[in-house]
Amino acid sequence: MEEIFSTIKNLSEKYSEYTAQNLSKLVQIKSLSTKEKDVQLELKRQMEEARFDEVKIDGLGNVIGRIGNGSKILAIDGHMDTVDIGNLSNWDFDPLGGEIKDGYVHGRGTVDQKGGVAALVTSGRILNELGFDKNLTIYFVGSVIEEDCDGLCWKYIIEEDRIKPDFVISTEPTNLNIYRGQRGRMEMHVSFYGVSSHGSAPERGKNAIYMASKIALEIEKLNQRLADDEFLGKGSITVSEFVSESPSLCAVSDFARLHIDRRLTWGEDKMGAVKEIEKLIEGMNAKVDLLNYYEEAYTGLKYGMEKYYPTWKIPENHEIVSAGVRSFENLYGIKPKIDRWTFSTNGVATNGIYGIPTIGFGPGNEILAHAPNEKVAVDDLVVASAFYAAFAYEIS
Repeated sequence: MEEIFSTIKNLSEKYSEYTAQNLSKLVQIKSLSTKEKDVQLELKRQMEEARFDEVKIDGLGNVIGRIGNGSKILAIDGHMDTVDIGNLSNWDFDPLGGEIKDGYVHGRGTVDQKGGVAALVTSGRILNELGFDKNLTIYFVGSVIEEDCDGLCWKYIIEEDRIKPDFVISTEPTNLNIYRGQRGRMEMHVSFYGVSSHGSAPERGKNAIYMASKIALEIEKLNQRLADDEFLGKGSITVSEFVSESPSLCAVSDFARLHIDRRLTWGEDKMGAVKEIEKLIEGMNAKVDLLNYYEEAYTGLKYGMEKYYPTWKIPENHEIVSAGVRSFENLYGIKPKIDRWTFSTNGVATNGIYGIPTIGFGPGNEILAHAPNEKVAVDDLVVASAFYAAFAYEIS
């Protein structure tokens, strides 16, 4: 077995340029949520070139490559959609150039998170070259719509494709550490209903903007009182949008709405979060709504889910964490750091909703996610591609 890990490490280094070039091609194809078609076709081509046993695109547009046909199922997931470029003047290089220079691949999505996908393609090539024949089916997934609605892709894969893995690795950036959890999140609207009157006599009306403003300040205070968790950190809440309506700019506002971004730590859930806001608006003509996502994928399919993404964490002594640690130690002779994400991932579905043991291991540093001058080290891609292949042997 020791020889296998040495061979995997050597092959990952041998294919470093191959991995970097594949990533460069993916970066050059802009792929916002629901608009991933072209990048998915390129990923499918790359998986077929790497001689996966099967490659398909499902109804939502996820690319799913398979190696093996065992009874135990491992899925390795990376989302292919990215956020937009933002202000181009903040970039020192072409964000869609995919330039390979000074040991890095440069561009939007290199860290978040096409780099992980390029690495998993190489890991599949390595497993094929080694003639992987363990009692394990491995699904390599290039998923869609994560930036708009984390976990939606896996809701589709599990409920519609009928693929439910025994273990999942998310290739979101972890700085080559093993991550075992994250805070959850949810989105809410708080709507306020006032009474309009002429702006010359505001006392005759009830101003919805004032109602909403008072609650916005109470939400700021609520943020300081939220629960904390030693591992995942503190829950948080913020107002991310304020909109209002009025019959006229010479009239009292009769409607206002706050958009709430709520991050949930361990022990917090959607019902408790809603009740916290309901308590703040008691006595007001106002209501709280938990939002839903329902959009058309690039395939033409409309699909959706509630915008509640549950908190999740895996015990440090869980089999999947231990297998990850052993995989890294077998490759590099040192123990990886075990940590958690600050942001949200598809783990909200795989573990948060469906209870599938999930860990994260990915190239790149998450501080570059959604930021200008995004880039990932080629060495990170090499380590990640070795890790995924080694994990397949270790978990089987």
